[in-house]
Amino acid sequence: MRTMLLAASAALALAMPAFAQEASKSAYPAPSEIVAAAPRADWVAIAAEDLLVMTLAPDAGGKPRQVVIQLMPAPFSQGWVHNIRLFARAKWYDGISVNRVQDNYVTQWGDPNYDNPEATGQVKPLPEGLKVMREAEYVLGDKAREDYCGYHVCPPNAQVAPGKFRSYEPYATGVLFKGWPVGLRGNQAWPTHCYGMVGVGRNYSPDTGSGAELYTVIGHAPRHLDRNIALVGRVIEGMEHLSSLPRGSGALGFYTAEEAAKRTPILSVRVASDLPKGEQPQFEYLSTESETFATYAEAIANRRDPFFIAPAGGADICNIRVPVRRVAEAG
Repeated sequence: MRTMLLAASAALALAMPAFAQEASKSAYPAPSEIVAAAPRADWVAIAAEDLLVMTLAPDAGGKPRQVVIQLMPAPFSQGWVHNIRLFARAKWYDGISVNRVQDNYVTQWGDPNYDNPEATGQVKPLPEGLKVMREAEYVLGDKAREDYCGYHVCPPNAQVAPGKFRSYEPYATGVLFKGWPVGLRGNQAWPTHCYGMVGVGRNYSPDTGSGAELYTVIGHAPRHLDRNIALVGRVIEGMEHLSSLPRGSGALGFYTAEEAAKRTPILSVRVASDLPKGEQPQFEYLSTESETFATYAEAIANRRDPFFIAPAGGADICNIRVPVRRVAEAG
């Protein structure tokens, strides 16, 4: 009998924390639970014209590798986005490679014979019709920023969720989400260098890059690059294929001549709308205008779900990732 009572007591002791944890979850849901409960109306479809499908060579085990990139919407970086679609439709990206992987910084891909310390062959001719952009186009300024904020509501010192928590932001006087993270200062607005964001490689000023060389952030957000390089998109699927590649030991993480075998070939890059209908990936993101997103952002800034002890009271803009999900094809 005593053994049975001890067993019953132990079972009750185990059950009580579980009950308390469930109650805590109910009171303070985790960010993932908030997103999972978002109503269908809070999700925004991403147009196939705004998606790039990049196919890498299979991994060492023969497993396919595909990366999906969402291109930056207007009004940001549209000259570079035009060029990227042009490169893709000209099949210029087919046969290039990943040439640089710098730990805690970026993975960069492009023509291995262009601006590469270890180049040995001929530079790939660029397609016709490319636009040349000015450095001023890294940001929205003056009237353009005024128009953008007039439409998207950007008050001075705008924060992610005014009144709910502080945005820890050393690079801007305010931040905003309009589907994408945006920094604000004075009359300027610009997209931010967060994990997974895709930018345009360039040479020294006044070169602004064409889109022939692209990179994605694979480490701590290098926000010092904001307003210095064009951001053109974000990786929304397959990031693991770019963040886990072998690091280069050359300058800035470029692969040396002895590391040529480490380069990952890029088989193809296609604008999703150019693919057969049945092969077009479908994605949607959580509307940043929704109450669900405001609740989600506040939950990230003040984690109170069971694992956490002390709410932070604020969040870095790059820690509040806009949720994106793949949608199964209807029928």
